[in-house]
Amino acid sequence: MAKIIALANQKGGVGKTTTAINLASSLAVLEYKVLIVDADPQANSTSGIGFDVRTIEKSIYECIVDGIDPKEAILHSEIEGFDILPSHIDLVGAEIEMLNLANREHILLKVLEKLSPDYDFILIDCSPSLGLITVNALTAAHSIIIPVQCEYFALEGLGKLLNTIKIIQNRLNPDLEIEGFLLTMYDSRLRLSNQVVSEVKKHFQDMVFETIIQRNTKLGEAPSYGKPAILYDAESPGAVNYLNLAREILKNNNLAKSNTKTKLISE
Repeated sequence: MAKIIALANQKGGVGKTTTAINLASSLAVLEYKVLIVDADPQANSTSGIGFDVRTIEKSIYECIVDGIDPKEAILHSEIEGFDILPSHIDLVGAEIEMLNLANREHILLKVLEKLSPDYDFILIDCSPSLGLITVNALTAAHSIIIPVQCEYFALEGLGKLLNTIKIIQNRLNPDLEIEGFLLTMYDSRLRLSNQVVSEVKKHFQDMVFETIIQRNTKLGEAPSYGKPAILYDAESPGAVNYLNLAREILKNNNLAKSNTKTKLISE
């Protein structure tokens, strides 16, 4: 059964989608089967790995609202073992349509239970909000990765997110754990970046990943080509950072395969 990890932070622009795409692709080249669930109506994970959102006929919206088999909506990326359950702008209206449904907080969990046996990891790319879809994601997840950008106001709103996690743990998903706080957009030349790293580590200590994601132009360029960074430029600092993050997560979960070489990828 897959380990389900939600990537959540109600602040926008912190690197949730970038992390979802590049962590998933890194795990895939380390020979794990990975699925991204694009739970954001902006559908950036979907377009970021090369799919035209306008042509998608079946998405997470149909799985949640119409109850279609999620296996019918799965799309396969360029990297073997890396799939996506795509999103669509229609997902904006899903929360309203879910309000009158029984066990509305558990709908996504029921969807993912059908997919879990086929994957090692399922990563849920949450929208920048704490709405019903995000609550569904946290209810379905085993753990949560919280991206925190190394910029001013980095800690703003984290208290609200942590409070939401606590409510989910108390009422809906007692097994939900924090996989870690991930520091993103780090620039070693800036005093502010170093101050944020120090502050986050002081507050959250061992819950902060050792791997820090550096600010890197290749990470920003890759989605416009519909590719993860590891396909766009495998030697870029961003691609290397996410490969290291994948290895750290595998190590933390005692899942690292011995004597496994990273698969070679050709564009």
